[in-house]
Amino acid sequence: MIKITIPNNNVKERKYILDIIFLEFLNLSYELFENSECKNWQIELKNGTKLVFEDVFFNKYQNDLEYLKLENLPCSVNFIENQYTVENNIPVIYGTDNLEIFENELRCGIDIFASSFFMLTRWEEYVNKNRDNHNRFPAYESSAFKNNFLDRPIVNEYVEMLKNMLLYLDSNFKFQISNYQLMLTHDVDVPVKYTSYKTGFKEIAGDIIKRQNIKLALLNTWQKFKVHMGLAKDPFDTFDYLMTISEKIGVKSYFFFMGKGNTKFDNMYDSEDDFIKELIQKIKKRGHHIGIHPTYNAYNSGIQFAKEKNELEKNLNVDITFGREHFLRFEVPTTWQIWEDNGMKWDSTCSYADKEGFRCGVCYEYSVFNILTRQKLKLKEKPLIVMEGSFATYQPNIKSEEMENKIKHLMGKVKKYNGEFVFLWHNSSFNTPMWERYQKIYEEVLL
Repeated sequence: MIKITIPNNNVKERKYILDIIFLEFLNLSYELFENSECKNWQIELKNGTKLVFEDVFFNKYQNDLEYLKLENLPCSVNFIENQYTVENNIPVIYGTDNLEIFENELRCGIDIFASSFFMLTRWEEYVNKNRDNHNRFPAYESSAFKNNFLDRPIVNEYVEMLKNMLLYLDSNFKFQISNYQLMLTHDVDVPVKYTSYKTGFKEIAGDIIKRQNIKLALLNTWQKFKVHMGLAKDPFDTFDYLMTISEKIGVKSYFFFMGKGNTKFDNMYDSEDDFIKELIQKIKKRGHHIGIHPTYNAYNSGIQFAKEKNELEKNLNVDITFGREHFLRFEVPTTWQIWEDNGMKWDSTCSYADKEGFRCGVCYEYSVFNILTRQKLKLKEKPLIVMEGSFATYQPNIKSEEMENKIKHLMGKVKKYNGEFVFLWHNSSFNTPMWERYQKIYEEVLL
């Protein structure tokens, strides 16, 4: 049994991050001891050897929640390497490059626990109040983006360094073996483009007046005519295609549906529509998964969330236990607590809308933490790594080859750490002028 001794401050925060790293990521049991005289994270192994990480963060704040201040965000991030790191330049959020190696003891200056706590709990977003026009914490405000490590799962890097250090002290260690997983998800914002004869005219008018593209207007008019005459499928009805791609590579897709909302960003369909009911039966029959895509204002309203969850469970005849927030709207710790209070098993909202990468610094599923109640929740987070809209919407000039390479690069990072690559591609991101040059990428990166 591993014995870990910690200072007797911020104990709930310390225990949470130790649980995540040792119990959830490494599957290693440990005994925890508190000692007011202890100044660092001390890990004593069964063979009597010791691993010590300098405590450069929590020891500064003796009172509960005292650390939750804007000025306590990292001012700068250093990049270092040592013989135990798996990358040449591991980012150090809190700590130093100090490393002392003895026969029976290692002393490391990187505070991997406070650094991992910073990434996983997202407390950075609680103290930094800057938001975009959808009241979201944007990538460009994050320490990861500012210090050029958003494309790296740095918590996984810390865990690998920890594993190598433990093996140096005791070569008999056996760690939990993870396998790379691909998770294909589809937020159903707009299931069909042409819901009636009235829809589509605004777009066609925009082709003529705003875009001054008569050819495009004619193409959209012809497409609309064919759909209404039953000569072609609706361009957004790509559900069979998405399920077939998933089945080809041996996985099942996750489709997240919406209930009734109260903003202009909602209500593109009704969960009682005949098309939706038939679609749900088709998804069930093929063994794929159905979850919730809470409407625009449900991310910080428990009442709205519960209302939509009940609606979908009734109309779709499914148990709703997982999903992702609309527009990736997310508030620490409110959103996670709402999901917890409604008996949800996992969320997959945590990615930045404006930039792909590792918002939580990890490619493993993990239990989340309410930084205000100081409680570890049952709810798991499956961090979203790539959303196609992060490119086309926020990087509109990106070439398809560059977009494909970026996705493959991030996928390679996840494979290296045997993590879970959570990929979002909307059913409506096909068969439109905006997506014409990008839509083939979906197959290119998967098949």
